[in-house]
Amino acid sequence: MSLDGFVAGPNQSPDAPLGEGGEQLHEWIFGLAAWREPHGRDGGETGPVNDLVVESLDAYGTEIMGRGKFGGGPGPWPQDPPWNGWWGDDPPFGHPVFVLTHHEREPLTLGSTTFNFVTDGIEAALERAKAAAGDRDVLIGGGADVIQQYLAAGHVDEFMVHVAPILLGGGTRLFDDAGRAARTLERTRVLDAPDATHIGYRVTA
Repeated sequence: MSLDGFVAGPNQSPDAPLGEGGEQLHEWIFGLAAWREPHGRDGGETGPVNDLVVESLDAYGTEIMGRGKFGGGPGPWPQDPPWNGWWGDDPPFGHPVFVLTHHEREPLTLGSTTFNFVTDGIEAALERAKAAAGDRDVLIGGGADVIQQYLAAGHVDEFMVHVAPILLGGGTRLFDDAGRAARTLERTRVLDAPDATHIGYRVTA
């Protein structure tokens, strides 16, 4: 997120899903070997930040995301042509993904990733994701509203927040609705790097 708390910039659209300036939030990861390899690219930087990303990726067995992160806009799913997400023909996830939506759709397999569309709420999605993850973790990948729903329901155990040194001045805040879910956090790690500060928290109460 940005220093002023936004995880997407203003004026989000199909052409700018992260809003104006939102791409800057993720510039810290684009050059890392751990990001480049799943995206079919060679090379990349190694070091402590890359190790952090590898550790995180190894921990997750499934991911839950909202429709905004998967894409396709509101309403019934586009059919002509069908909408298969922002992620291309071989998405970088490599594990089952559960997409929260109000509109039914059959599972979609692209490369080594299967997207499962869940219409009966966050609890059902979490139950299915836990079963698919086995002994690994479930990542609540976003967007902000999905994270807030799971936080309010008491289902978030840990956060890893990557704070980019930018001020977006508007957009979507990660904790805009956190008031409905007062929580106490314990800081578990801090990794400072030029492009972002990486802070881990454990939810304690």
